[in-house]
Amino acid sequence: MQVFRHIPTSLQAACAIAIGNFDGMHLGHQALLKKLTETAKALNLTSAVMTFEPHPREFFTPESAPARLCSIREKLEYFESAGIDRVYVCRFNQRFAKVTAAEFMQNILREALNAQAVLVGEDFRFGAKRTGSVADFVAAKFNLISLPQVDLETNSAIASRVSSTRVRQSLAAGNLQEAALLLGRPYSISGKVVHGAKRGRQLGFPTANVHMRHERPALTGVYAVKLDGRNSVANLGVRPTIAGVPKLMLEVHVLDFDADLYGQHVRVEFLHKIRDEMKFESLDALKAQIAADVLVAREFFKSVVSA
Repeated sequence: MQVFRHIPTSLQAACAIAIGNFDGMHLGHQALLKKLTETAKALNLTSAVMTFEPHPREFFTPESAPARLCSIREKLEYFESAGIDRVYVCRFNQRFAKVTAAEFMQNILREALNAQAVLVGEDFRFGAKRTGSVADFVAAKFNLISLPQVDLETNSAIASRVSSTRVRQSLAAGNLQEAALLLGRPYSISGKVVHGAKRGRQLGFPTANVHMRHERPALTGVYAVKLDGRNSVANLGVRPTIAGVPKLMLEVHVLDFDADLYGQHVRVEFLHKIRDEMKFESLDALKAQIAADVLVAREFFKSVVSA
């Protein structure tokens, strides 16, 4: 898979291109990518994706922008697993924000990317001040494939539209089962294991500290998780009991495991919420609570095995 961090100046090989933020890679995004690869194969085109960094709302209203569901690296991992040939990561800045809908279609999609088919969601908006819509693609005579919204089956736990917003709401409420339904898999965060202050080891619960690329996660608290398939307990938050400047951290204690994970890129799957993050009066109280959290996690994993 080729990744471009800019719009190429030379004409590219003819492509079918899907456009969107793809935050979280939920079932709706997966349906769009599946249709993309099918279309590209049928028309003998290169499959391409255009996404944006940062999220446009992070650029325009950073104080009220939605929590990130995945980093750009995680998006690229998903695109590669979906069999995409090319990804164009557009830097969303003041210059890009001023590109009109007409300029976007003509200068970028036609003249630079050689887009022969365009795939978007039915409510897709683009161009300066979001003035462009699917109707503009049709008027400009693009081979447009507009996918309708994806809804969960009516006999599932919830019958509603699949969206990144709904995923965020589910995660914020601690409803990991609902989030997994919307995503088609457990919600996860991936990152590199970095050195920490070793406080977990001092308390008797050594942790793998996973580097967080964004300071506003979609969920916080203590969870039963899997770290690369290993039963674990994770705390995602700012550690209010530890004195010092608050810093967002994802700390994972892997059960019955004591190998060195430093420098490895790992994936943490969130399976069950144990509790919210809390402040304790002493480290002894914190240690006792961690022990209790570990017991809860062990019981959860036992119940999953026996189910």
